[in-house]
Amino acid sequence: MPQLSDSFTFLMVTIIMFLVVVGRYLLVAGLFQLWFYHIRKEKWQSRFLAEKKVDKRQFYRELKWSVVTSFIFAIAGSVTALLWQTGYTKLYTDPSKYGFWYLPLSLLLSLFIHDTYYYWLHRWMHRPKIFKLLHKVHHDSRITSAWTAFSFHPLEGLLQAIILPLIIITVPLHVYVILVQLTLMTFSSVINHLEIETFPPAFRRHFIGRWLIGSTHHSLHHKQFRYNFGLYFTAWDKWRKTESPRFPSLFRIKTKSDVDG
Repeated sequence: MPQLSDSFTFLMVTIIMFLVVVGRYLLVAGLFQLWFYHIRKEKWQSRFLAEKKVDKRQFYRELKWSVVTSFIFAIAGSVTALLWQTGYTKLYTDPSKYGFWYLPLSLLLSLFIHDTYYYWLHRWMHRPKIFKLLHKVHHDSRITSAWTAFSFHPLEGLLQAIILPLIIITVPLHVYVILVQLTLMTFSSVINHLEIETFPPAFRRHFIGRWLIGSTHHSLHHKQFRYNFGLYFTAWDKWRKTESPRFPSLFRIKTKSDVDG
């Protein structure tokens, strides 16, 4: 790996990471938007969570903020790579170092730490003065879409970006585990903002499904503001009693054919 301590190399790596991050966002968000709102729109019509469509002005606003967020995430990625190169992280490349059983366990641990950090950060950002400064940009999208996934104020984007480097400094993680988590982060963020419930109703009553956040869960947050602050899991919302009381009644499907999409 080239020496990231060199300013020019650091800049080049950041640009490459930016292209990867923004490219992944555009690809995943674009595919979900195309599939659910165009190719399979009729199949999923009854699962739509909002009747109003997102206009072009909102789309361009979200795209603008998402590009800025992607650049912030890219800088965080370059800093993480620099920390790894200089020996300040617990990243490793040999999967046998901690045993193969540790790989999924470390992923769950990292996701839970990330979710915990985000839950309390999210609640803090909903304080009136903080909200206007940091979080209002994201909530300007009251009716969300796949493109809302990375639409953050730069300061919020920075606060979201710092947690993964902190995790990597303290928790031993295989490099592929980090790549899986970054991929899950993008997919879950797009799904949660899709405004179409993609999970079948029975899944919510499943032992695993009841702990996962989906589009209905997060859609209520954008509409009610006072509930559903989690990122990946519903655990903190359940434990702190901040889960919307409307959630169980809204999570449903109208016709059996809707799941065929």
